[in-house]
Amino acid sequence: MAATGNEEQTLLPDIEEEAEGMEREMESEEEEEEGMGVEHSEEEDEEDTSEDERENEAEIQRLEEQLSINAFDYNCHVDLIKLLRQEGKLHRLRKARQKMSELFPLTEEIWLDWLKDEIRLTEDESDREKVYELFERAIKDYVCPEIWLEYVQYSIGGMGAQGGIERVRSIFERALTAVGLHVTKGASIWEAYREFEIVILSTVQPPPGSVPSQEQQELLNAQLDRIHTLFRRQLAVPLMDMEGTYAEYSDWADDGVPETVTHQYRRALQQMEKCKPYEEALLVSETPKLAEYQVYIDFEIKEGDPARVQIIFERALAENCLVPDLWIKYTTYLDRQLKIKDLVLSAHERAVRNCPWTMGLWKSYLLALERHGADHQTVTDVFEKALNAGFIQATDYVEIWQSNLDYLRRRVDFSKEWSRELDELRAAFARSLDYLKQDVEERFSESGDLSCTIMQIWAKIEALHCKNMQKARELWDSIMTKGNAKYANMWLEYYNLERSYGDATHCRKALHRAVQCTSDYPEHVCDVLLNFERVEGSLEDWDAAVQKTETKLNRVNEQRARVAEKEALLARQEEEKAEHRRKAKADKKGQKKSQKANRTGDKRKAEDECEDEWGEDAELPFKRLRGEEDFGCTTTEELMETESGLFGRRAPPQRKTEPPGFRKNQQGVPEPQDLSKEQRKDENSVFVSNLAFNLEDPEGKLRTLFGGCGTVQQVRLVYTPKGVFRGYCYVQFEDRLAVPEALKLDRQEVDGRPMYVSPCVDKNKNPDFKVFKYKTSLEKHKIFISGLPYTCTKETLEDLCKEHGTIRAIRLVTNRSGKPKGLAYVEYENEAQASKAVQKMDGTMLENFTLSVAISNPPSRKMEDKAAPSRILGAVMQRQPQGARGKGRTQISLLPRSLYRQSAPDAKAENGTISAPHATVTDGVHGGPGTASLDTQTKSLSNEDFARMLLKK
Repeated sequence: MAATGNEEQTLLPDIEEEAEGMEREMESEEEEEEGMGVEHSEEEDEEDTSEDERENEAEIQRLEEQLSINAFDYNCHVDLIKLLRQEGKLHRLRKARQKMSELFPLTEEIWLDWLKDEIRLTEDESDREKVYELFERAIKDYVCPEIWLEYVQYSIGGMGAQGGIERVRSIFERALTAVGLHVTKGASIWEAYREFEIVILSTVQPPPGSVPSQEQQELLNAQLDRIHTLFRRQLAVPLMDMEGTYAEYSDWADDGVPETVTHQYRRALQQMEKCKPYEEALLVSETPKLAEYQVYIDFEIKEGDPARVQIIFERALAENCLVPDLWIKYTTYLDRQLKIKDLVLSAHERAVRNCPWTMGLWKSYLLALERHGADHQTVTDVFEKALNAGFIQATDYVEIWQSNLDYLRRRVDFSKEWSRELDELRAAFARSLDYLKQDVEERFSESGDLSCTIMQIWAKIEALHCKNMQKARELWDSIMTKGNAKYANMWLEYYNLERSYGDATHCRKALHRAVQCTSDYPEHVCDVLLNFERVEGSLEDWDAAVQKTETKLNRVNEQRARVAEKEALLARQEEEKAEHRRKAKADKKGQKKSQKANRTGDKRKAEDECEDEWGEDAELPFKRLRGEEDFGCTTTEELMETESGLFGRRAPPQRKTEPPGFRKNQQGVPEPQDLSKEQRKDENSVFVSNLAFNLEDPEGKLRTLFGGCGTVQQVRLVYTPKGVFRGYCYVQFEDRLAVPEALKLDRQEVDGRPMYVSPCVDKNKNPDFKVFKYKTSLEKHKIFISGLPYTCTKETLEDLCKEHGTIRAIRLVTNRSGKPKGLAYVEYENEAQASKAVQKMDGTMLENFTLSVAISNPPSRKMEDKAAPSRILGAVMQRQPQGARGKGRTQISLLPRSLYRQSAPDAKAENGTISAPHATVTDGVHGGPGTASLDTQTKSLSNEDFARMLLKK
């Protein structure tokens, strides 16, 4: 809770003066030491120390300047306090803590450090009172057993003062009320309270051998009753290690444990057994444990004990103070169940201090203040703070203004013709409109109130309560001039207002204007006007209404006809463009086929050899005439393109007989399966790629792998002309319901490589079909990590990231061979956890690698950048042209070395992608995805250019 102005002025002034005096003494001692002659080593130590002090002082000044620019930088406050405490700058440290406590609730660690520093400086009773005030502020931020325990222990030190014992007991009772039900830490408060009372008992006991007086005996009995009562109260509460407390009470009580206490203890023990699974889940889970706390809260709400519900909420909020939904759930429970003013308002105030950007919390706070009878000035102050909270949407400001206007309206007594509250309400309405128009529009480029809801409410209040229809009409005129005149519902709202509180003349005028201006539902407005004239109007009014509505509807129908004609024209143009694209594509495909058929030289010889080895014309001579048709190869190519589906790769050619001398590879190539085109169903099939070329018995493995998805009808493997498995195939099922199950096997490892499974879609029929499993848009709950060592495993990454929140999924990015790329995606439960992970992990080191962490926001994929054939999923490197004997041509580069270009620098890892380097020429052959052939250069070189390069020295 933020300190008030009086608290700021009176906070430990004497201790501040003492701290300043101590600092001056320390500085004077340092000056004396500098003036003394000391050994050389001591001088070096002092120089090192002074150098560190100068660096720290520079950092302190930098942090203070940063806070002067942005006072709401939480981490900057924490760093400044840490440095000032390290340097012993007590006066500046106290000011820094004070400033931070005014803006934010402080954590348990910060409060304990502050309290311990102030306790060490306490000397007289006046100083102790200031520390008591500091403790009172500390216990209001969060419910922390450690702070309460420190409070009661500090109060015990002042028990010697007048009324000190009663003050200690009062603080103990408040601590029990606040944290006595804490299952794991509440027992420490109970035990400290008992120990305190036992010490008091020792002071009232008479000396051994003496007979106590009646007054002494009464004091002794009263003290014994207090201790018995504490034992009984504690044993009725489910806490950890209850058995030890019960055994201690059994030993301490002379007459044994009463039956009623035993019965209460057993009930508490049963309750503890119910809570134990939830407590164990909290012990083994990682911070912030939000999901575990949610389950625990639901359990306690179902049990129905409000005090226990409150303590579990407080425990959850201490570790999840920046989760608005948890605060909303807590304050809603308090508003509906406990309804205790101090408790409810304290929770609401802490909620808006922790999550000031959440409009719903401010709205609930205003309602709670009104519900519990807070004074008008307090409600107004809270509303002004809400306006300065920095909401993230324009509509949030509209809602908070509506809440304030509702509150002000409920204060007005409309039975009086005039009141100060009514003037205040009208002024608030006018101010809200100005605020939305100026402040909100300047920040968000919109007012957030497109339908002018606030002005509608104001107009209705003026008409209903104030009987001021003139003001209401002025407001509605303003509403219509803000772009709402084209909407039928807005005119009907105005018409209903006039119908209820106005007269027929203004109703008719409103409907005529509505017919003229409405563009979304003109028929409905025309019907309302005609029905109104049937009830209210004369014949002249009816004729005017009919004429106006007919004119309007005719004009509307003409406009619709023009729009329909324009849409039809655009549709025809799109069809013509599509037909033109299809025709151009077919022509281009025919040109490619003709080019393949007319190839000469070594390429033609390689094809001839292929035909000799696989085609039907195996008995023909080796060399063919140029004009000879190759029907067998053409038929095979057409079949390959139909078979290729998504990726357009060649299938094994159909053959009747094997040529003499043909040898199968060692794994054995299965015979092609005779399945007609009509029997092949793409909707029942999946495309499997990225398999190893040397995979043993691929058909058998794939049948076993996909057998759990459904009955496999066929596995169509794709081979090269030489019988080598290409690494991809088609799996066809008897039932299409097996396809979704098969798609779930995508990315599953097969012989150390991730297997890609995608729908079987013919790219010729669906050229724009894309399959990408992961989102390519901004995901605020997911982080992207680059710079990981290649040896990093999923378990290592999980251990690194789980301390920042609950992890839903981890994905290590690999290449086609299954080797890691040094990239990963980690998905958290919510945005707050992901943001925390980015702040904590970005720039950290892992195995001498610097990690780069950011919110997942992959770059947009450009449709025009088509992937090269060698980049397509499941594809292999382009086959080199063959010589006359079937061997690959020589790969010796005939390009002059002076034309070689340096390889592009390593691609920089971006979020989700690796940007391709510029095209390079490497040794005259294709170097993979990041290279390009020479003829892909944008500018060709002339003979003179070549000569200049060769002669260059």
